[in-house]
Amino acid sequence: MSRTVPVSMRAAVLAGPADVRIEEVALPRPGPSQVRVRLQGSGLCASNIPAYEGREWFTYPMPPGDLGHEGWGVVDAVGEDVTQIEPGQRVAMLSFRAYAEYDVADATHVVPLPAALGDTPFPGEALGCVMNIFRRAGVEAGHTVAIVGVGFLGAALVQLCAKAGARVIAVARSEAALDLARRCGAAHALPMHDHATLLEQVGALTQGRQCERTFECTGKPWPLDLAGEFTGVRGRLVIAGYHQDGLRQVNVQLWNWRGIDVVNAHERDPAVAAEGIRDAVDAVLDGRLDLSLLVSHRYPLERAGEALEAVRTRPGGFTKAVLLMEDPS
Repeated sequence: MSRTVPVSMRAAVLAGPADVRIEEVALPRPGPSQVRVRLQGSGLCASNIPAYEGREWFTYPMPPGDLGHEGWGVVDAVGEDVTQIEPGQRVAMLSFRAYAEYDVADATHVVPLPAALGDTPFPGEALGCVMNIFRRAGVEAGHTVAIVGVGFLGAALVQLCAKAGARVIAVARSEAALDLARRCGAAHALPMHDHATLLEQVGALTQGRQCERTFECTGKPWPLDLAGEFTGVRGRLVIAGYHQDGLRQVNVQLWNWRGIDVVNAHERDPAVAAEGIRDAVDAVLDGRLDLSLLVSHRYPLERAGEALEAVRTRPGGFTKAVLLMEDPS
């Protein structure tokens, strides 16, 4: 029996700072080269927080579903020029209004999810970001790798680096994050409390050589300073955190002296992002990524405001939140 497609849908609307409403809006229609996906869920991203908190350059209300860009679900309609994707396929997608029951995306920005994943929540864009950051880092077996900040991104990178044969030193503020890092494979987990103490600890662990690779995963100034100092001669500093609150001052003298490579690991090419999602599917299937350690909080769509508040405040044990559009039962 075919599924009856509604003419409207529920969507979260950011009506103003910290004011999230659920509204009934028109169902989007796919263009000739697009697909429409009946969303099962979407991850929530820390990049949403400035809009959620409010900044003078944002305009409210935002479009229905806006800010959601980590959606997955089942294709229910395709445009007339689409041949490689069919209705009924479960997919992850690159789209921009995924805090809703349906969204549309270009067919080239949709990645099929194999049946082996079952109904596992799959925030594809975020996982693809992890894979592309890891690829650009060039981590090799035998490297000592420092990961500064252990939220979703840092925890996923701990898993990938450890599975690649690197020795991981994780640095994080909370004991819960340090415990998560250990469960993800970190050889050492250091509390991020005192600058001088951390430099001494990492120096001792590396016999003064520091690290071949360092990931900064917080988007904050002090962890970026730490990450630079953790990076050894001819090492690579990978800026994975999303810096969105103003200018940064960095120790270029140190970077020059050590001859380190500095990589801004964010991708803006949708083709590269989609390839990252495909790589993430493989990483989950072969065990390099364990999603059960990465998704900590689940909310129904009608609690989208509460979910965004959790992303902002990061309650105890928080790693990654997802919105679920369908009844999980």
